[in-house]
Amino acid sequence: MENRIIVVDDDHDYLDIIQRGLSAAGFTNIVTEDDPVEAGRRFKKNEPYDIALIDMNMPGLNGIELLELIKNTSPNTECIMITALNEARTAVDCLKRGAYDYLVKPVGPEDLVRAIHRGLERKRLLDILEIKMGKDRPQLLRDGPFRPILTQSANVLKILKEAELHATSDVPVLITGESGTGKELLARAIHAASPRSAQPFTPVNMASVSGTLFDDEFFGHVRGAYTGADADRNGYLERADKGTLFLDEIGNLPLALQGKLLRFLQDGEFFKLGSNRPRSADIRLIAATNEDLNALMARKMFRKDLYYRLRGSWLHLPPLRERPDDIPLLISAFLDEFCGRDNHCGIEEKSLEAMLAYGYPGNIRELRSMIQSAVNLAQGQPIAMRHLSPRMRPVKGSARPPIMGDQSEILSLSQLEKSHILKVYRLTGSNKCQTARLLGIGLSTVRRKLESYGIS
Repeated sequence: MENRIIVVDDDHDYLDIIQRGLSAAGFTNIVTEDDPVEAGRRFKKNEPYDIALIDMNMPGLNGIELLELIKNTSPNTECIMITALNEARTAVDCLKRGAYDYLVKPVGPEDLVRAIHRGLERKRLLDILEIKMGKDRPQLLRDGPFRPILTQSANVLKILKEAELHATSDVPVLITGESGTGKELLARAIHAASPRSAQPFTPVNMASVSGTLFDDEFFGHVRGAYTGADADRNGYLERADKGTLFLDEIGNLPLALQGKLLRFLQDGEFFKLGSNRPRSADIRLIAATNEDLNALMARKMFRKDLYYRLRGSWLHLPPLRERPDDIPLLISAFLDEFCGRDNHCGIEEKSLEAMLAYGYPGNIRELRSMIQSAVNLAQGQPIAMRHLSPRMRPVKGSARPPIMGDQSEILSLSQLEKSHILKVYRLTGSNKCQTARLLGIGLSTVRRKLESYGIS
């Protein structure tokens, strides 16, 4: 686990015991410090820690004083106080000053790990609340797993930050959103950012799971379970062991099968067909749906107990029409994908205008398919209106809003060019490379034009 933990105690032997115990529990980012004054300096230098384990009785700076220093410099760090004396008054004082927990030595390894996990869960929930309430764009600590998700939308960036925080825990995640919004892409990013990233990611389309095959597909069977079963077969649960199981379109799972899934989620055990020996699987569960589960529950088509099991945390991906600033970014990326970075196939002004104004009921998946089709038809030339789907073309005789504002006055060609280049430049979030790609011109030309407009 990548959570940063600092252990502060003047007893070297105790520090060694704690470090070995936490390492055995899967924590890898552990800092030990035998000098509380030096520990205080670390926090004053803004070193980030998720958890601080603090001994109460230390020379130079006692536990209470260090706790106050930490809460003043790093209020998001959860502090767990450890002491040899079981004093209720001291414990209450620590909690009032911001400590999360108070443990009495000797602390068993299971109790310590349990307290750390509770502290991390509290920190995660508080961080998520801060993201929801904040106005600033959050920064991902590890953007690599989320890089395939292209966005400059503040709302989507908040969702990605929440996803990054959820990734560090094993809490089930429910992802909702219209078809084509990238739910599986987000699920894969959560897996890649999690401690389970080296283990398998197993996607299952629940709409394709029938009642007769559910037990065999999920739980597997043993040899001789039925005619033709001449060998053991692992189901989805065993294949996803130690990794992530992604249940796509969970809203389409028949009601009769929801109870079987719920039983495994509650007990953590299952039986293979033909066997009476219980088996277990250690999985992280992520589910996704484009259905309204609340409406399904109201119609008795989805179990409430399963819903609350799945919704340990909830991420909702907005449709593309609610994040229009991402459309130029996605167009540029899909042009790179289907044209190649060195092939400036580009897109004409009218085509870009039509694509920016379109509602995309199929969301990002529809946009990608549209670009792929248009590139095939354009054959290396800039994408024109005739290359787009007929549903995007304006009806003959209908009014079309101008792309460059009020055209009542006659503008020179250079003025029209400047207005259009600046519009595309703003739409791409001031990205010169994407502007060049969308306009179908060279990057050096874009730079030269922008410099002439006073933009460096």
